Amino acid sequence: MNYLEKIVARKREIVAELKRTQPISMLERQLGDAPKALPFAQSIRRRNGIIAEFKRQSPSKGLIHTGNITPKDVVPQYEQAGVSAISCLTDTDFFGGTLADLREAVASVNIPVLRKDFVIDEYQIVEARANGASAILLIAAILTRDEVKRFASLAKSLGMEVLLELHGEDETDYVTDGVTVAGINNRDLRTFEVDIERSIRVSHLLPNEMPRISESGIRTIDEMIHLRSEGFDGFLIGETFMKSENPGATCIDFCNKYSIAWKNAVK
Repeated sequence: MNYLEKIVARKREIVAELKRTQPISMLERQLGDAPKALPFAQSIRRRNGIIAEFKRQSPSKGLIHTGNITPKDVVPQYEQAGVSAISCLTDTDFFGGTLADLREAVASVNIPVLRKDFVIDEYQIVEARANGASAILLIAAILTRDEVKRFASLAKSLGMEVLLELHGEDETDYVTDGVTVAGINNRDLRTFEVDIERSIRVSHLLPNEMPRISESGIRTIDEMIHLRSEGFDGFLIGETFMKSENPGATCIDFCNKYSIAWKNAVK
């Protein structure tokens, strides 16, 4: 099996066990105590458009940050840098994240926090809201069109927004009511190879009014300026920050340079 198939197969096992030991009714009772969801798409357009990610490791690269670091050590500086939102990995087996990371991130900032995981069941959507997420990630490559529609509808009913991740032109018709942001992933989740131009090819097929972000493999400000000129509203960036000794400080410096570069580009 490729990376994606392994991750999804394991996720199905985990969710099945959670549903057996912690019924969804338990999560639903926690919804009233969850922090208020914050506007996700609006924040992307009002702030600098960057979704800064807290990510410890990946299946292809192993540990990204080797220190004993937690969200509260990093995400407040992400917010200080002017980012639009936080992305928090909650997959444990492959990315080293937890729901405790999500709760800690939510409690540490006053901007939206996206739960980034491999969502394959309604259970995870209720779980996300119960733990404070303002938005969830849905990956078209692992879902049917009907599942995207159902999952996005449920998220909307819970007050959350949806970042729908696309990988190719054949997935653009997955966009449905409840999807508020389109994310085009430059990384092929089957091979983990990166192609920045993927974002541009897919982006031009999306509704003009929909905010869109480019995900994965973005390493330089020049790449970001190029993507902005092609109509992108923002970017999801993780490894560029997390591989440094001080991810928060790196993010602040990066965002300052990006702001100056973009202002010069649009003069």
